Amino acid sequence: MLYGTIQVFTRTGGNAPVSNVEVRITTTYGTEVARYYTNDEGYSDPVKVETPPASYSLDENNDIKPYSSYNVYTMLDGYLPITMNGVQSFEDQNSLIELSLIPVNASTPDPVGEMDYNIPEHHLFDNTKDTYSLSPLEICSEWVLNEVVIPEKVTVHLGKPSANARNVTVPFIDYIKNVASSEIYPTWPKESLKANILAQISLLLNRVYTEWYRSRGYTYTITNSTSYDQYYVHGRNIFDSISVVVDDIFNTYIRKIGTVNPFYSEYCDGKTVTCNGMKQWGTVTYAQQGLSALQILRKYYSNIELIESDNIKKIPESYPGTPLSVGSTGVDVRTMQRQLNRIAKDYPFLGTQEVDGIFGQNTKTIVQKFQKQFSLTQDGIVGKSTWYKISYIYVSVKDLAELTSEGEKPNGDNQPNVEGSWPGVYYRVGSRGDNVKRIQFYLNTVGDFDSSIEEISVDGIFGAGTERAVKEFQEASNLTPDGVVGQGTWDALYKQYSSIEDDTNTDQDYPGEYPGQSFSVGSRGNYVKTIQFWLGIISSNYTSIPDLTADGIFGAGTERSVIAFQEFFRLTADGIVGKATWQKINEVYIDVLAEFLPENSRPGTPPASSLSLGSSGPKVKEMQFYLQIMSAYYQQINYIEYDGVFGRDTEIAVKAFQEMFSLVADGIVGTLTWEKMYSVFLRLRNVDGPVYRTLQVPYDQPLSIGSDGVTVEWVQYMLLYISKFYDTIEIVEVTGSYDYITELAVKDFQSIFSIPVTGVVDQNTFDQMVLVYYSLLSQVEYTDGTTIPIDEYSGFALTIDSSGPAVWEVQFMMNEIASRYCTAFYVTEDGFYGDETFLAVQQFQYGLNIPITGVVDKETWEKIYYYYTLP
Repeated sequence: MLYGTIQVFTRTGGNAPVSNVEVRITTTYGTEVARYYTNDEGYSDPVKVETPPASYSLDENNDIKPYSSYNVYTMLDGYLPITMNGVQSFEDQNSLIELSLIPVNASTPDPVGEMDYNIPEHHLFDNTKDTYSLSPLEICSEWVLNEVVIPEKVTVHLGKPSANARNVTVPFIDYIKNVASSEIYPTWPKESLKANILAQISLLLNRVYTEWYRSRGYTYTITNSTSYDQYYVHGRNIFDSISVVVDDIFNTYIRKIGTVNPFYSEYCDGKTVTCNGMKQWGTVTYAQQGLSALQILRKYYSNIELIESDNIKKIPESYPGTPLSVGSTGVDVRTMQRQLNRIAKDYPFLGTQEVDGIFGQNTKTIVQKFQKQFSLTQDGIVGKSTWYKISYIYVSVKDLAELTSEGEKPNGDNQPNVEGSWPGVYYRVGSRGDNVKRIQFYLNTVGDFDSSIEEISVDGIFGAGTERAVKEFQEASNLTPDGVVGQGTWDALYKQYSSIEDDTNTDQDYPGEYPGQSFSVGSRGNYVKTIQFWLGIISSNYTSIPDLTADGIFGAGTERSVIAFQEFFRLTADGIVGKATWQKINEVYIDVLAEFLPENSRPGTPPASSLSLGSSGPKVKEMQFYLQIMSAYYQQINYIEYDGVFGRDTEIAVKAFQEMFSLVADGIVGTLTWEKMYSVFLRLRNVDGPVYRTLQVPYDQPLSIGSDGVTVEWVQYMLLYISKFYDTIEIVEVTGSYDYITELAVKDFQSIFSIPVTGVVDQNTFDQMVLVYYSLLSQVEYTDGTTIPIDEYSGFALTIDSSGPAVWEVQFMMNEIASRYCTAFYVTEDGFYGDETFLAVQQFQYGLNIPITGVVDKETWEKIYYYYTLP
């Protein structure tokens, strides 16, 4: 048998120990395990209880509960009895229950029944934690302290911020022990426990430092809602192994090197939930490898250090109590000046000032500019409303209360494997099938603009005529004219085809989008040719739909094929290709290319039985295809191949999808999950449009004459674009080789932007170049001279690595909203969709109870625009 122990400590409200308290321990089924009394020190002897093996709690993939649960009852004449249901016990661990006894006749704020505690399952075993610290939109102001305080006590709100729930005030050290016992297993290696506890301490101290809740009009320090804060379970038992660590490091916290504030140390379990911060299960692995707590933390948070503080006192408030104006002096003026100078980095028109603690005329002028920007009374006096607004903007631009630009960078290169992707097969004389049809159609489209390429039949048979056309295309494109379509020829052919489509189909924002007009008998042109081509591919999979020649003429044959398609897919069978028919034809065409639809089957039809780990077949492949498309939009969903095998990666992607859209995250695709998945896929395709990203290349090392590679190519590309706006910059060619002309252009850039003119692209030059490039990329010219965003969705979704005018418009509107709603985040208006904008969008989505994706789709854009236009 394996055992842990349970021990009880009883005390009065004044912390005096209470002896002779009867303690009874039972199983959750009511079987008595032990009955005993506390000693003169208020402690019971540790009682042995049966437990599962400790190894269960060290295995991330174990699904068996790694602890046993017991009920504990205490009784003593003259005091209220206490019941604790669900006390947790681990092998070789002592579970300590600290109880404050309340006299029967005492006046107490505890409502009836509050002496009964029901401890929920441990958070790692029954994980429902949200990884985002978000809160609904509400109008309020922000504070920030000018010192880091280790609080004597913290007040915890037992519910969501606006919920009608009880507040409890507990010693800071007890709060941390409770959170740690609720969120991690006591059996973990000591360095793992320390790393997690340091993160928990730092997150709480960040809430204290930024006065996160008091600034919103609440009287508490933090909530216990896992949608917002850490998991605190009032009245739960703690564990000795955790208690010892907390006692040792309770006044130690994480901060970024060179900063003052405690670091907002976001974390998650890393198993059922992923995030940009520390992975709790990952700390176990690192500790087992011999890493220290600081080394573990640095695996997740860069450029951090540990700080030990003896500034232990009651939590202060930041507002000085009286308004500041010309003539005021002291620490409060200095704090305000420092914050305004930092804000000026994002709002340069404010100007900067000397941080001397003297409120002079220059400070007043800057305050008035600030007040004008944020719709405050422009009196140059820092009263409560201006103080709070300065503090709020300062917190926002400093990202003091959020983990941003940290952790794993979302991979913007994972694009879905759909039309345009090389199928992985070489095509030559004798090849047949739909992909040969695609080659022939692309060749004919390119041939319309290049007379050297002969027109061929789109029949799916790679014969001599197709071979000649391929060779002609290869010669025109400076490729080896071997008549074989490998990846190089395929990519070049599709690139030219899609370029022609973009140029000729001017009514479309992206290929495949409905062009805004219907087509019927008598219609002609490229759109008709596209419809015919799609239906020709579809006909290979649907016996009731006749094949077509893509000649661009909508005749009786095309009408018959359209009617047959409409009848099969339950659309109005009128032979007219309107929006619904166009979108369905495009969807089915892509699905046929993806090769997951059995013959004569409709996409989106739920499987006959649920899909889960180990399942295989066409329905798995179809579901994987939908998830692969979504992964291009949502960084939370990992990129997977659609191979028809339901493996671990697919399960992770399914769970991520379920969490995003508030479904049971069990990794099983039943009818509800399937239907939601298909509806989201259709919305992305037909409503939100494609997701657009911009190429990014990170800085690697200094670049100078003789350097070459992708980074040089990226620098040249940026310089070429910037030179369109600054004609004194030498025009470069994008070659990937750092030559004399590139050096001249770099020197020109450095001269214009007041950077030491060296001709070498160091980190500072590179960062400035990126900033200028994205700033110019986002510039919007309005014919009426205004800077008000247009009131129309752009037609494509925005997410990590998107850039341009549409991003700038979203950022502009978000900042206007943030000036009125304290829980909306400010962002830098640079036209680039980075982590900062991503988190701000998530915050906004949470506040309006729409899916927290971080993606600006049509629904999110319309909500942002609505709140932007509110008076």
